Amino acid sequence: MTSRILIVDDAAFNQKILASIVRKAGFECLVAGDGAEALRCAREARPDLVLLDVVMPGMDGYRVCAELKADSALADIPVIFLSSLDEAADKIKGLTLGAADYITKPFDGGEVLARVRAQLHLRELTQALQSLNHDLVAKQQSLDDDLSAAADIQRALIPRADLTLPGLALSWLFVPSLAVGGDIFNAQQLDAEHVAIYILDVNGHGVPAAMVAVLAWQSLSPAMGLVVRPGAGGWSVTPPAEVILGLEQEYPYARFERYFTISYLVLHLPSGRLTYCTAAHPYPILGRRDGTLQMLEEGGSIVGLGLGQYDEGEVLLQRGDRIFLFTDGIVELHSATTGECFGDERLHDVLRSVRDQPLPDVGQHLRSALASFGEGAPAEDDISFLVCEYHGPSD
Repeated sequence: MTSRILIVDDAAFNQKILASIVRKAGFECLVAGDGAEALRCAREARPDLVLLDVVMPGMDGYRVCAELKADSALADIPVIFLSSLDEAADKIKGLTLGAADYITKPFDGGEVLARVRAQLHLRELTQALQSLNHDLVAKQQSLDDDLSAAADIQRALIPRADLTLPGLALSWLFVPSLAVGGDIFNAQQLDAEHVAIYILDVNGHGVPAAMVAVLAWQSLSPAMGLVVRPGAGGWSVTPPAEVILGLEQEYPYARFERYFTISYLVLHLPSGRLTYCTAAHPYPILGRRDGTLQMLEEGGSIVGLGLGQYDEGEVLLQRGDRIFLFTDGIVELHSATTGECFGDERLHDVLRSVRDQPLPDVGQHLRSALASFGEGAPAEDDISFLVCEYHGPSD
């Protein structure tokens, strides 16, 4: 496509010389004899470049340039000033107004063409970059929309705010470091007497980790036959260590190039007996009514690496006892000032301090403590926290 050059000069001789130069070079040529005509022509014809005389009667070249740059439809058209004014201040004024270049009269035809071609090439590159940026923005928006939809799906998998289970009250905090993350947790009724509680953390961040987390959530659904299974006498609840061993077999690292940690607990509601197994995850914490904290440490290695067997632990809950489950994004949160980690000790202090607070306030109290410690620094890892309070067997 032939580039269109607008020549603006009140001297007919200069118009002819410049028009001859640009036409011989293969450019289309438009001519204006004053500032008002130049602006009218620019708005109608949309030239690719303007060669603009500075000294003209009425509206001078500086004012024409300012008018062009103030018009959003014309602002990207490069302007090259042509003037006999050779003072540095005159050149600086022109460039400050948005001119791309400045040629001093008397001009050389070769210099004019060289500068015209350079500015046209820069404009082509700029337009190409703008087009590419527009495409990238559109693709990023599409990706953001997809991530937002994925985040909505992931949030739909964590317990509902109004979830109630017999003999058990729940509260939680979930703050993914990205739109989606690798943390997921749940509490679900297995049969009339048993509730399963778990939290897991897939290594990495973003969509790949979230996809594995969702798959693991699906595997831990009672309908999938892992956490409850048929037997001769009907359905039976799978012990926690066997559940994690089943996950180990279903999610080898070679399958997804991801591994995960998990704490899986089964609560027998009538008796308060809690059996559990933790696979390299931060240990669940049992908070007694008297404020003492007990780490539930039985378990084994990371799920996916095939490193060994899984041991099972058991404790007896009393009415009012609380179980705290969390991911390492909490204890590994860094202070923006000192670089220090939040750590287990601070977490334990928070849990002791909320012993007598209503369950729904526990997660918000922890959120405030983390925000204060982090001093506004964004979390580097997903933050998940689940607290369950045992109320004893239902009537």
